[in-house]
Amino acid sequence: MNYSTPLTALLLTASLFGCTSSSDHTITVPLKATQKNAGQIANATLNAVDGETNFDFYLSGVPDGTTLPLRIFTFVNKGSCQQPGPVAYDMNDRITTQRAAEAGWTFYRSAPIPLPDLLSGKYSILVRTTPEDGSVDIFCGDIVQAVR
Repeated sequence: MNYSTPLTALLLTASLFGCTSSSDHTITVPLKATQKNAGQIANATLNAVDGETNFDFYLSGVPDGTTLPLRIFTFVNKGSCQQPGPVAYDMNDRITTQRAAEAGWTFYRSAPIPLPDLLSGKYSILVRTTPEDGSVDIFCGDIVQAVR
């Protein structure tokens, strides 16, 4: 009896399962524009990596008069956008962004907390302009409203 064909099929199935299950470690959080940035859209994609959470941001726009090149502060706060608590994670070791190909800006940040911990707690993501631009809150999103 030749065992190589069933073994090959089993290994292929296992590798495909591993690829599909990795998507469970990525979620998207819609970020709502504040009144100071009305009409704009944004989101953050959260990825679990080595016990931390990586954040990939996309912003469609910022308030008129914001200094370019765009620099942005980002925070993970305890609480919700409606009832914010203290800053849990300050993600401002770098504050630069890149202009997106179509329109808007993209940037990357990370926080030293596992993604499951973020999902099980009550946290929100806050995007703010720099002090030079008035420290204006421009987007906020509740992590509990994330889409897998």
